[in-house]
Amino acid sequence: MKKRILINALLMFVLFTSCNNKVEKKPMVNTKEVVKTELKFTNDQFYDKDGKFLEEKAKDALIEMLEYHNYPVFDGLREKIWLTDYNKGDYANLGLASVMFVNNEDDRYMLMDIFLLPSQMLGEHMHFAAENNPAKMEGWLIRHGKSYVAGVGENNRDQFPQVVVPKTHWDGKVTANHIVELNEGGFDSLALVESAHWQMAGPEGAVITEVGNVHTNSGVLRSDPAMN
Repeated sequence: MKKRILINALLMFVLFTSCNNKVEKKPMVNTKEVVKTELKFTNDQFYDKDGKFLEEKAKDALIEMLEYHNYPVFDGLREKIWLTDYNKGDYANLGLASVMFVNNEDDRYMLMDIFLLPSQMLGEHMHFAAENNPAKMEGWLIRHGKSYVAGVGENNRDQFPQVVVPKTHWDGKVTANHIVELNEGGFDSLALVESAHWQMAGPEGAVITEVGNVHTNSGVLRSDPAMN
C-alpha cells in the first residue's frame, strides 16, 4: 500500500514539474519589411502618338501614387481631380493636379489637396485681386512625400542641385529662387502677397494640403507667358 502511494506521489510530481517546464510558444512575428514599388512615370504614358494629353492616363498615375502613400482614395475622388499640363506636353516634369474641397467666396476660405508626381514642377505663378476677391494668401502642409517650395527671399538654389527647372518652363527660368525643403508634416506659407512662387516634388511625389483665403482662377498669372 505504501509502495503504491509512493509511486502515485512520484507520478504526480513528474507531471507537475513537466507542465511547469513547458516553454510557452510565442506567435511568430513577420519582421520582413514591405518593399514599395518605385514610382516612375514618363511622358510616353501621358500622350498619344499625335501629342494629345491623355488625362485618364495621368489620373491612373496619380491614383497609383496616392495608393503608394496610403492616401484615402474615396469613391468619386478620381472624378474630382482637376489637372493640367499647361499645354506644354511635358506632364511628367511640369504639371498640376488638385482636388478643391471648398472655395467659399462669401466668407473667403478655401481648402484643397495638390498632387505632384515624382520630381514634377508646379509652374511659377502669382495671385492678384480679381472678381471682387482679394489676392490669394495661402499655406501648404505636406501630407505625404516631399516638396521644395520656392518663393521670394535670398537665392539659395545652389543648395538644392536636385531641383532642376525643366526647359519646358519658360526655357528653364524662374524669378523666385528661395527654396524651403518640406517633408511630411512640414508647413510653409506665401511670404508676400502677390509674390511669385512654385513647387517641385521629391522622388516619391507629394501630396499637399493647401489652405488660403479664397481662390480666383482669373487672378492667377503665370511667369511663363505661354502658360497663361
